Amino acid sequence: MSSENVKKPVLYIVVPCYNEEACIEETVKRLQKKMKALREAEKISAKSRIVLVDDGSKDKTWELIESMPKQVIGLKLAHNSGHQNALLAGLMYVRKKCDISISMDADLQDDIDAVDGFIEQYNDGCEIVYGVRSERKTDTWFKRNTALGFYKMMNFLGVEVVYNCADYRLMSSKALNAMSEYGEVNLFLRGIVPKLGFKTGIVKYVRAERFAGESKYPLKKMLNFAWDGVTSFSIKPIRAVLGFGVVVFFVSLLIMLYSLIVKIIGNAVSGWTFTICSIWLLGGIQMISIGLIGEYIGKTYMETKRRPRYHIEKILCKD
Repeated sequence: MSSENVKKPVLYIVVPCYNEEACIEETVKRLQKKMKALREAEKISAKSRIVLVDDGSKDKTWELIESMPKQVIGLKLAHNSGHQNALLAGLMYVRKKCDISISMDADLQDDIDAVDGFIEQYNDGCEIVYGVRSERKTDTWFKRNTALGFYKMMNFLGVEVVYNCADYRLMSSKALNAMSEYGEVNLFLRGIVPKLGFKTGIVKYVRAERFAGESKYPLKKMLNFAWDGVTSFSIKPIRAVLGFGVVVFFVSLLIMLYSLIVKIIGNAVSGWTFTICSIWLLGGIQMISIGLIGEYIGKTYMETKRRPRYHIEKILCKD
Protein backbone atom coordinates (compact mmCIF):
# COMPACT_ATOMS: atom_id res chain seq x y z
CA MET A 1 0.00 0.00 0.00
CA SER A 2 1.46 3.37 -1.01
CA SER A 3 2.02 6.20 1.43
CA GLU A 4 -0.82 8.12 -0.22
CA ASN A 5 -3.27 5.31 0.42
CA VAL A 6 -2.12 5.02 4.02
CA LYS A 7 -3.11 8.65 4.58
CA LYS A 8 -6.26 8.45 2.48
CA PRO A 9 -7.59 4.90 2.28
CA VAL A 10 -10.14 3.95 -0.34
CA LEU A 11 -13.40 3.37 1.53
CA TYR A 12 -16.36 1.40 0.19
CA ILE A 13 -19.56 1.47 2.24
CA VAL A 14 -21.64 -1.66 1.58
CA VAL A 15 -25.39 -1.45 2.19
CA PRO A 16 -27.62 -4.53 1.63
CA CYS A 17 -31.16 -3.50 0.65
CA TYR A 18 -34.42 -5.42 0.58
CA ASN A 19 -37.62 -3.50 -0.13
CA GLU A 20 -36.09 -0.23 1.06
CA GLU A 21 -37.77 2.20 -1.34
CA ALA A 22 -39.05 4.24 1.61
CA CYS A 23 -35.61 5.16 2.91
CA ILE A 24 -32.92 4.34 0.32
CA GLU A 25 -32.76 7.87 -1.10
CA GLU A 26 -32.37 9.45 2.33
CA THR A 27 -29.75 6.83 3.25
CA VAL A 28 -27.65 7.66 0.18
CA LYS A 29 -28.10 11.39 0.77
CA ARG A 30 -26.71 11.12 4.31
CA LEU A 31 -23.92 8.77 3.27
CA GLN A 32 -22.85 11.11 0.47
CA LYS A 33 -22.74 13.99 2.93
CA LYS A 34 -20.55 11.96 5.26
CA MET A 35 -18.28 10.80 2.43
CA LYS A 36 -17.87 14.39 1.23
CA ALA A 37 -16.88 15.54 4.70
CA LEU A 38 -14.35 12.71 4.99
CA ARG A 39 -12.84 13.55 1.61
CA GLU A 40 -12.55 17.24 2.49
CA ALA A 41 -10.88 16.29 5.77
CA GLU A 42 -8.51 14.08 3.73
CA LYS A 43 -9.45 11.01 5.74
CA ILE A 44 -10.45 8.95 2.70
CA SER A 45 -9.56 8.83 -0.97
CA ALA A 46 -11.62 10.47 -3.70
CA LYS A 47 -12.01 6.96 -5.14
CA SER A 48 -14.23 5.95 -2.23
CA ARG A 49 -17.71 4.74 -3.15
CA ILE A 50 -21.08 3.58 -1.81
CA VAL A 51 -22.27 0.10 -2.84
CA LEU A 52 -25.97 -0.76 -2.66
CA VAL A 53 -26.82 -4.46 -2.90
CA ASP A 54 -30.41 -5.13 -3.94
CA ASP A 55 -31.37 -8.49 -2.47
CA GLY A 56 -34.17 -9.31 -4.92
CA SER A 57 -36.45 -6.49 -3.77
CA LYS A 58 -40.08 -6.60 -4.86
CA ASP A 59 -40.63 -2.84 -4.68
CA LYS A 60 -38.88 0.02 -6.54
CA THR A 61 -35.57 -0.27 -4.70
CA TRP A 62 -33.58 -1.20 -7.82
CA GLU A 63 -35.21 1.51 -9.93
CA LEU A 64 -34.17 4.06 -7.32
CA ILE A 65 -30.62 2.64 -7.25
CA GLU A 66 -30.43 3.05 -11.01
CA SER A 67 -31.20 6.76 -10.61
CA MET A 68 -28.41 7.34 -8.08
CA PRO A 69 -25.36 9.52 -8.87
CA LYS A 70 -22.18 8.02 -10.27
CA GLN A 71 -20.49 7.72 -6.87
CA VAL A 72 -23.01 4.98 -6.04
CA ILE A 73 -22.49 1.43 -7.33
CA GLY A 74 -25.46 -0.93 -7.54
CA LEU A 75 -25.43 -4.72 -7.36
CA LYS A 76 -28.66 -6.53 -8.19
CA LEU A 77 -28.91 -10.12 -7.02
CA ALA A 78 -30.85 -12.50 -9.24
CA HIS A 79 -33.13 -13.52 -6.38
CA ASN A 80 -33.66 -12.96 -2.69
CA SER A 81 -30.65 -14.65 -1.07
CA GLY A 82 -31.05 -13.34 2.48
CA HIS A 83 -29.43 -10.46 4.34
CA GLN A 84 -26.18 -12.27 5.16
CA ASN A 85 -25.62 -13.44 1.59
CA ALA A 86 -26.44 -10.00 0.18
CA LEU A 87 -23.95 -8.45 2.58
CA LEU A 88 -21.34 -11.05 1.63
CA ALA A 89 -21.93 -10.36 -2.08
CA GLY A 90 -21.17 -6.69 -1.54
CA LEU A 91 -18.09 -7.33 0.59
CA MET A 92 -16.66 -9.84 -1.86
CA TYR A 93 -17.27 -7.40 -4.73
CA VAL A 94 -15.34 -4.58 -3.03
CA ARG A 95 -12.52 -6.53 -1.38
CA LYS A 96 -10.09 -5.97 -4.28
CA LYS A 97 -11.21 -2.41 -4.91
CA CYS A 98 -10.87 -0.86 -1.47
CA ASP A 99 -8.50 -0.51 1.45
CA ILE A 100 -11.35 -0.59 3.95
CA SER A 101 -15.04 -1.43 3.81
CA ILE A 102 -17.85 -0.50 6.18
CA SER A 103 -21.05 -2.51 6.18
CA MET A 104 -24.30 -1.09 7.49
CA ASP A 105 -28.06 -1.47 7.09
CA ALA A 106 -30.17 0.77 4.89
CA ASP A 107 -32.67 1.83 7.57
CA LEU A 108 -30.44 4.57 9.07
CA GLN A 109 -30.51 3.03 12.53
CA ASP A 110 -26.72 2.76 12.49
CA ASP A 111 -25.10 6.07 13.42
CA ILE A 112 -23.29 7.31 10.30
CA ASP A 113 -21.11 9.63 12.39
CA ALA A 114 -19.49 6.55 13.95
CA VAL A 115 -17.65 6.11 10.62
CA ASP A 116 -15.09 8.70 11.78
CA GLY A 117 -14.26 6.55 14.78
CA PHE A 118 -13.97 3.47 12.56
CA ILE A 119 -11.38 5.16 10.38
CA GLU A 120 -9.42 6.43 13.39
CA GLN A 121 -9.25 2.89 14.79
CA TYR A 122 -8.11 1.59 11.40
CA ASN A 123 -5.35 4.22 11.28
CA ASP A 124 -4.27 2.99 14.71
CA GLY A 125 -3.70 -0.49 13.27
CA CYS A 126 -7.05 -2.26 13.62
CA GLU A 127 -8.04 -4.49 10.71
CA ILE A 128 -11.60 -4.94 12.06
CA VAL A 129 -13.64 -2.37 13.96
CA TYR A 130 -17.02 -3.23 15.46
CA GLY A 131 -19.87 -0.79 15.87
CA VAL A 132 -21.30 -1.63 19.29
CA ARG A 133 -24.55 -0.26 20.64
CA SER A 134 -24.03 1.63 23.88
CA GLU A 135 -27.66 1.11 24.92
CA ARG A 136 -30.87 -0.56 23.77
CA LYS A 137 -33.44 2.03 24.85
CA THR A 138 -35.10 2.05 21.42
CA ASP A 139 -35.90 -1.67 21.69
CA THR A 140 -38.99 -3.16 23.26
CA TRP A 141 -38.62 -5.04 26.55
CA PHE A 142 -39.07 -8.33 24.68
CA LYS A 143 -36.46 -7.61 22.01
CA ARG A 144 -33.96 -6.23 24.53
CA ASN A 145 -34.16 -9.30 26.75
CA THR A 146 -34.23 -11.85 23.93
CA ALA A 147 -31.12 -10.21 22.46
CA LEU A 148 -29.42 -10.44 25.86
CA GLY A 149 -30.42 -14.09 26.09
CA PHE A 150 -29.09 -14.75 22.59
CA TYR A 151 -25.63 -13.34 23.34
CA LYS A 152 -25.43 -15.19 26.66
CA MET A 153 -26.47 -18.43 24.98
CA MET A 154 -23.89 -18.02 22.21
CA ASN A 155 -21.12 -17.39 24.75
CA PHE A 156 -22.25 -20.39 26.81
CA LEU A 157 -22.07 -22.59 23.71
CA GLY A 158 -18.57 -21.41 22.96
CA VAL A 159 -19.42 -19.19 19.97
CA GLU A 160 -17.34 -16.02 19.92
CA VAL A 161 -19.57 -13.04 19.14
CA VAL A 162 -19.29 -9.35 19.97
CA TYR A 163 -22.03 -8.31 22.37
CA ASN A 164 -24.52 -5.75 20.99
CA CYS A 165 -22.85 -5.74 17.56
CA ALA A 166 -24.90 -6.55 14.48
CA ASP A 167 -23.36 -6.04 11.02
CA TYR A 168 -22.15 -2.46 11.42
CA ARG A 169 -18.40 -2.89 11.19
CA LEU A 170 -15.23 -1.90 9.36
CA MET A 171 -13.10 -4.53 7.69
CA SER A 172 -9.80 -3.97 5.93
CA SER A 173 -9.01 -5.58 2.59
CA LYS A 174 -6.74 -8.00 4.48
CA ALA A 175 -9.66 -9.09 6.68
CA LEU A 176 -11.99 -9.37 3.67
CA ASN A 177 -9.50 -11.57 1.83
CA ALA A 178 -9.26 -13.80 4.88
CA MET A 179 -13.05 -14.01 5.13
CA SER A 180 -13.29 -15.00 1.46
CA GLU A 181 -11.65 -18.32 2.40
CA TYR A 182 -14.69 -19.28 4.49
CA GLY A 183 -16.93 -21.18 2.11
CA GLU A 184 -19.83 -22.35 4.27
CA VAL A 185 -23.33 -22.08 2.85
CA ASN A 186 -24.97 -21.63 6.27
CA LEU A 187 -23.68 -18.10 6.67
CA PHE A 188 -23.41 -16.35 10.03
CA LEU A 189 -21.02 -13.44 9.59
CA ARG A 190 -21.24 -12.36 13.24
CA GLY A 191 -19.58 -15.64 14.14
CA ILE A 192 -17.09 -15.74 11.27
CA VAL A 193 -15.57 -12.26 11.64
CA PRO A 194 -14.29 -12.74 15.23
CA LYS A 195 -12.60 -15.98 14.10
CA LEU A 196 -10.37 -14.10 11.62
CA GLY A 197 -8.04 -13.21 14.46
CA PHE A 198 -6.86 -9.76 13.35
CA LYS A 199 -6.44 -6.77 15.64
CA THR A 200 -9.87 -5.35 16.44
CA GLY A 201 -11.35 -2.18 17.85
CA ILE A 202 -14.74 -1.03 19.09
CA VAL A 203 -16.68 2.15 18.45
CA LYS A 204 -19.80 2.67 20.58
CA TYR A 205 -22.82 4.47 19.22
CA VAL A 206 -26.48 5.06 19.97
CA ARG A 207 -28.82 3.21 17.61
CA ALA A 208 -31.65 5.36 16.26
CA GLU A 209 -35.20 4.50 15.33
CA ARG A 210 -35.79 3.15 11.84
CA PHE A 211 -36.11 6.09 9.41
CA ALA A 212 -38.98 4.62 7.37
CA GLY A 213 -40.56 1.34 6.34
CA GLU A 214 -40.84 -1.87 8.34
CA SER A 215 -38.26 -4.12 9.89
CA LYS A 216 -37.09 -6.97 7.64
CA TYR A 217 -36.38 -9.11 10.71
CA PRO A 218 -39.66 -10.13 12.36
CA LEU A 219 -39.59 -12.53 15.31
CA LYS A 220 -39.64 -15.67 13.15
CA LYS A 221 -36.62 -14.54 11.12
CA MET A 222 -34.78 -13.48 14.25
CA LEU A 223 -35.30 -16.91 15.81
CA ASN A 224 -34.17 -18.67 12.62
CA PHE A 225 -31.11 -16.42 12.47
CA ALA A 226 -30.23 -17.19 16.08
CA TRP A 227 -30.69 -20.93 15.52
CA ASP A 228 -28.46 -20.80 12.43
CA GLY A 229 -25.80 -19.08 14.51
CA VAL A 230 -25.92 -21.78 17.18
CA THR A 231 -25.93 -24.79 14.86
CA SER A 232 -23.31 -23.34 12.51
CA PHE A 233 -20.69 -22.74 15.19
CA SER A 234 -21.30 -25.12 18.07
CA ILE A 235 -21.85 -28.86 18.53
CA LYS A 236 -22.59 -28.46 22.23
CA PRO A 237 -26.34 -29.10 21.69
CA ILE A 238 -25.53 -32.55 20.31
CA ARG A 239 -23.17 -33.22 23.19
CA ALA A 240 -25.92 -32.12 25.57
CA VAL A 241 -28.24 -34.68 23.97
CA LEU A 242 -25.57 -37.36 24.47
CA GLY A 243 -25.07 -36.35 28.09
CA PHE A 244 -28.80 -36.35 28.76
CA GLY A 245 -29.09 -39.78 27.15
CA VAL A 246 -26.41 -41.11 29.51
CA VAL A 247 -28.26 -39.68 32.52
CA VAL A 248 -31.55 -41.23 31.38
CA PHE A 249 -29.79 -44.57 30.86
CA PHE A 250 -28.48 -44.66 34.44
CA VAL A 251 -31.83 -43.52 35.81
CA SER A 252 -33.48 -46.36 33.89
CA LEU A 253 -31.03 -48.82 35.51
CA LEU A 254 -32.03 -47.55 38.95
CA ILE A 255 -35.72 -47.88 38.09
CA MET A 256 -35.09 -51.41 36.80
CA LEU A 257 -33.29 -52.32 40.01
CA TYR A 258 -36.10 -50.84 42.09
CA SER A 259 -38.70 -52.79 40.09
CA LEU A 260 -36.83 -56.07 40.59
CA ILE A 261 -36.55 -55.51 44.34
CA VAL A 262 -40.26 -54.73 44.61
CA LYS A 263 -41.06 -57.84 42.59
CA ILE A 264 -38.86 -60.04 44.77
CA ILE A 265 -40.34 -58.87 48.08
CA GLY A 266 -43.83 -59.34 46.68
CA ASN A 267 -45.09 -55.73 46.84
CA ALA A 268 -45.56 -55.24 43.13
CA VAL A 269 -48.55 -53.09 42.18
CA SER A 270 -49.96 -52.08 38.86
CA GLY A 271 -47.84 -49.29 37.38
CA TRP A 272 -49.98 -48.22 34.46
CA THR A 273 -49.71 -44.48 35.12
CA PHE A 274 -45.95 -44.61 35.63
CA THR A 275 -45.50 -46.74 32.50
CA ILE A 276 -47.58 -44.48 30.28
CA CYS A 277 -45.88 -41.31 31.57
CA SER A 278 -42.46 -42.87 31.04
CA ILE A 279 -43.30 -43.88 27.48
CA TRP A 280 -44.56 -40.41 26.54
CA LEU A 281 -41.66 -38.66 28.28
CA LEU A 282 -38.96 -40.79 26.70
CA GLY A 283 -40.74 -40.70 23.34
CA GLY A 284 -40.77 -36.89 23.41
CA ILE A 285 -37.12 -36.74 24.40
CA GLN A 286 -36.22 -39.10 21.56
CA MET A 287 -38.15 -37.04 19.00
CA ILE A 288 -36.47 -33.82 20.13
CA SER A 289 -33.06 -35.50 20.06
CA ILE A 290 -33.62 -36.95 16.59
CA GLY A 291 -34.82 -33.57 15.35
CA LEU A 292 -31.77 -31.79 16.75
CA ILE A 293 -29.37 -34.29 15.22
CA GLY A 294 -31.33 -34.09 11.97
CA GLU A 295 -30.82 -30.32 11.94
CA TYR A 296 -27.05 -30.82 11.97
CA ILE A 297 -27.28 -33.53 9.32
CA GLY A 298 -29.37 -31.20 7.17
CA LYS A 299 -26.78 -28.45 7.46
CA THR A 300 -24.05 -30.92 6.53
CA TYR A 301 -26.13 -31.94 3.51
CA MET A 302 -26.48 -28.31 2.40
CA GLU A 303 -22.75 -27.75 2.80
CA THR A 304 -21.77 -30.82 0.77
CA LYS A 305 -23.82 -29.65 -2.22
CA ARG A 306 -21.65 -26.51 -2.45
CA ARG A 307 -24.37 -24.47 -4.13
CA PRO A 308 -23.60 -20.80 -4.87
CA ARG A 309 -24.76 -18.50 -2.12
CA TYR A 310 -25.89 -15.78 -4.54
CA HIS A 311 -25.88 -14.72 -8.18
CA ILE A 312 -25.27 -11.14 -9.28
CA GLU A 313 -27.66 -10.28 -12.10
CA LYS A 314 -26.56 -6.69 -12.77
CA ILE A 315 -23.72 -4.38 -11.78
CA LEU A 316 -24.41 -0.68 -12.09
CA CYS A 317 -21.20 1.36 -12.11
CA LYS A 318 -21.30 4.81 -13.72
CA ASP A 319 -17.60 5.70 -13.29
